[in-house]
Amino acid sequence: MSVRSWLFAPGHSERFLVRVFESGADEPLLDLEDGVGPGLKGRARAQVREVLSERPAWVRINQPGTRDAALDIAAVGGLAKGLRLPKIEGPSDVAWVRERLGGRDIPLACTIESAAGALNVIEIARAAGVVSLTFGNADFAADTGIDPEEPEGSILVRSQMVLASRVATIDPPSDGVCTRIDDEDAVRREAEHARRLGFVGKSCIHPRQVAVVNAVFTPSERETDWARRVLKAYAAAAGSAARSEDGEMVDEPVAARARRILERAR
Repeated sequence: MSVRSWLFAPGHSERFLVRVFESGADEPLLDLEDGVGPGLKGRARAQVREVLSERPAWVRINQPGTRDAALDIAAVGGLAKGLRLPKIEGPSDVAWVRERLGGRDIPLACTIESAAGALNVIEIARAAGVVSLTFGNADFAADTGIDPEEPEGSILVRSQMVLASRVATIDPPSDGVCTRIDDEDAVRREAEHARRLGFVGKSCIHPRQVAVVNAVFTPSERETDWARRVLKAYAAAAGSAARSEDGEMVDEPVAARARRILERAR
């Protein structure tokens, strides 16, 4: 899947439900959870259902195990392109959703945003129906007491998510949101940090964040040129270790990295 940018749109807002599809985000994410107040849940379900009848999109439902989540699944489970599941703490949360989907094979993206979720991340990644993991940085900071402005505080859980995704053979994870809507540099710093850790995308809460996130998670021209040189040298050596034009030794792991870069660039 390798989604670079997800953009939230609160389900109760007709304006945002239109704008999200015009933002340039790889995947619009229609929100029924935190972006919607308790008194607006019914309205949000009805409006999101209407949108989905015309345009495919992912939907973030409420926390599995709750009445709101059951109502969300009943309303949009058969129409959504995929479901993002918040506050997942174990594979039983995923099973709860799958049971209510009634056999429909809907892709599920699980958000890790608590200590319990972090400790159970490999079991979550391996659960049936899960195609990717996402990081809920704000809730994780609130649950654990780490400083949300200090990226080093969450390196362990982010790295665990990358490793769990690889072991479970699902897509690499996506980063959480940057709450500084008007600070483009902060968005870029967070996205670059996540990319260095092995993440392939990031969630956005405002359209102006999308272009920055897309740029960070798109391989640069320098990277793609390097990848092409590496694969050319590797092919010329018939799959044996070779030396590229810039003097770098190229073997299968280096060639594999080059292939991933070109795949992401496409």
